[in-house]
Amino acid sequence: MARSGATFAERAEGPARDARLHRALERASVPYLRKRARALEELEDLEELRTHAREVKEEALRHLPFLLEELERRLRQRGARVVWAARADRALEYVSELVRRKGVRLVVKGKSMTTEEIALNAALESQGVEVVETDLGEYIVQLAGERPSHIVTPAIHRTRADIARLFHERLAVPLGSRPEELTAAARHVLREKFRRAELGVTGVNFAVAENGALVVVENEGNARLCATAPRIHVAVVGIEKVLARVEDLEVLLRLLPRSATGQKLTSYVSWVLPPEAAGADGPEELHVILLDNGRSELLADAVLRESLLCIRCGACLNACPVYRKVGGHAYESPYPGPIGATISPRLVGPRTRELAFASTLCAACREVCPVRIDIPRLLLALRSEAVERTETAWWERIGMKFWRWTMVGRRRYELAGTLLRWASRFGNGSFRRLPGPLHGWTRYRDLPAPAPKPFRTLWKERVRTDGRPN
Repeated sequence: MARSGATFAERAEGPARDARLHRALERASVPYLRKRARALEELEDLEELRTHAREVKEEALRHLPFLLEELERRLRQRGARVVWAARADRALEYVSELVRRKGVRLVVKGKSMTTEEIALNAALESQGVEVVETDLGEYIVQLAGERPSHIVTPAIHRTRADIARLFHERLAVPLGSRPEELTAAARHVLREKFRRAELGVTGVNFAVAENGALVVVENEGNARLCATAPRIHVAVVGIEKVLARVEDLEVLLRLLPRSATGQKLTSYVSWVLPPEAAGADGPEELHVILLDNGRSELLADAVLRESLLCIRCGACLNACPVYRKVGGHAYESPYPGPIGATISPRLVGPRTRELAFASTLCAACREVCPVRIDIPRLLLALRSEAVERTETAWWERIGMKFWRWTMVGRRRYELAGTLLRWASRFGNGSFRRLPGPLHGWTRYRDLPAPAPKPFRTLWKERVRTDGRPN
């Protein structure tokens, strides 16, 4: 386990060597990507759909203040209580006070990265309130005392055998139980929690300003139970989740499940309406927390505001070669992976700024993003911020300046190539260990030596031999 205050590289060192973790991640992420590809291939208008989805989100961000006020008005008209939370502390304060005032002792939660972002569980548990995660993946990591490692599949890092052992230790389920038996054991426990809980908490996937509907997309039905079974429902809504119109949902609901799990549609798409609109069904009270917590800072940033287009499908995590080698816990953010690296510095805290460097910039994330977020461009912007804040080491800053000086001068570039080819003679075709601070590059891999002859030399030889360059 990495020590407290460790860097991403230090936290990732153990997972990068963990073959069991790699198997678990590959067994989950690769099938998801295949299913995603098959599901999207069926859409004849895929590219138009992606463009339309991006336009819908961009329009919502352009009119965000107006749409949020409209959403608030619609919710209040129908009896919901709406709270604006500029920071996480305000959201936690409101829920904590509500729990005290209502005498709540048991809370059930649907999977919500927004509540992970504000650390709601810890705040309620510090008051002696029992908080139970009801999404199966979230329930597994809660039993294990872990945080989710993926925004869609929280227990992606655990194998079936891991989970069987965990359920044996925590729920006395016989070892060797089949997945169906493990699921039934969890359901048996959670049903009782749903029955007794006084308050349910969910996030939302979309909030529609036109009619005040909160839309929750899921496969297990647990979020619907959290929103309807307890007498009080608290929905924590990141302000970027708002959409202008009901018709905007059509395009996003076609892309979200296909990109996330390769499904045409998830098993449950719940429309949560305030008590008055829901009639006799549903909770007695609906409390909606509109959470900013750094989103306005992202919105004001000409480059990084693009990250607010994200619909949290998780496809970029499944495609990312870095995430697939180290998993989500190394990021120490509820939002791991490429998109997490772009939003975490504003939503989670400046300690996560280094995550911008946890990427190869291969652009696989951009390829799979359903709304075409140019994540590599955002990561480069964050890296530039880090350099301007002089968060990089002095030797790295000097080294990069020297590298740039070498690359922009032809003779300097040729001289550097000659020196590298000379030095490679001592490395048997590769550099096994670079000196000084550069040793990190060769810590886990060799650095290939330059070709014996540079391209310009080969070109000249070809011209001399054949009389033409091709």
